[in-house]
Amino acid sequence: MKKRVVRRDGSNRSGSTSVVRTVRYVECQKNHAANIGGYAVDGCREFMPSGEEGTNRALTCAACGCHRNFHRKEGETEVVSESSS
Repeated sequence: MKKRVVRRDGSNRSGSTSVVRTVRYVECQKNHAANIGGYAVDGCREFMPSGEEGTNRALTCAACGCHRNFHRKEGETEVVSESSS
């Protein structure tokens, strides 16, 4: 699942600057054997929402059934300058 956030800063007189942050949730890191003192993960490689965005089911992974917070968050930031004449 990718989530894209765009923030614009119009304070620059020659143009505006946009910061684009792309967030992905990748492999599940939930320890299923924590209650017995062990370590075991289920092998889910990427978060896939099980429902529509804006609902509680959108935070549950369709592949492993875990909450999105158990998946490692990966982010990229890109700064884009738009110049105007």
